[in-house]
Amino acid sequence: MTPQHPGRHELGQNFLIDRKYKSMIVGLALSRDLPVIELAAGDGALTGPLARRASRLTAVEIDPRRAARLRRRLGPAAEIVTADLLAYRLPPVPHTIVANLPFHLTTAALRRLLAAPHWQPAVLLTQWEVARRRAGVGGGSLLTATWAPWFEFELIARVPARAFRPAPSVDGGIFVAARRSAPLVERKGPYQRFVAAVFKAPGSSLAEKAVRSGRLGRGQVRAWLRDEGLPPGALPRQLGAEQWVSLWSRQRDRAGPGR
Repeated sequence: MTPQHPGRHELGQNFLIDRKYKSMIVGLALSRDLPVIELAAGDGALTGPLARRASRLTAVEIDPRRAARLRRRLGPAAEIVTADLLAYRLPPVPHTIVANLPFHLTTAALRRLLAAPHWQPAVLLTQWEVARRRAGVGGGSLLTATWAPWFEFELIARVPARAFRPAPSVDGGIFVAARRSAPLVERKGPYQRFVAAVFKAPGSSLAEKAVRSGRLGRGQVRAWLRDEGLPPGALPRQLGAEQWVSLWSRQRDRAGPGR
């Protein structure tokens, strides 16, 4: 059903109205018996179904008018918090994150979530291209590569623009981020700085960037590409999590244990 109050463009809100995708997101969010935190609740398209089935639900909405309506509508079935999703302090206990992220805040919200402890799965609705890149479909991004040793990203579905009101200019995508039971890398800071240095270095191919970053020698990179079965012109976005970790290990071998 179309919300009574269309999304406010200054808040980047495009509300999900399609029942199929609502049901899909709610089912994914409730796959674990954990308290649920919904970010950017809006008019409650997901909040209502979640409140009926979650053991505990907290919904965060920046618009005080919408938050007040949700409180009146849901009563004690959910805790409604009026807050900016980028400022809201997540609870220090295991929980599930659900969010139809405002498209203009997607990158900032993802960076904050990935750096936050305690949450287990996060079920996220974003722009389609963002969802694809997070899951590494068609090539991974710097953000994905820097966090892949600690998280797995699964692309679930493409959501057509007509499933939202107001309809955005691009489709949406549903994906799930889940913490790995055992991280692939122990030292987060040095690894993430290495990946960022390679991604941002001049050049187009991985080999060019790795050498110009000063992190690896040309012969080292060539040997690593052969070992991994990758062509000389392989691009950074083509690497998976395990390959980035392998390249990082090769860099550490070169630099010594103190690097």
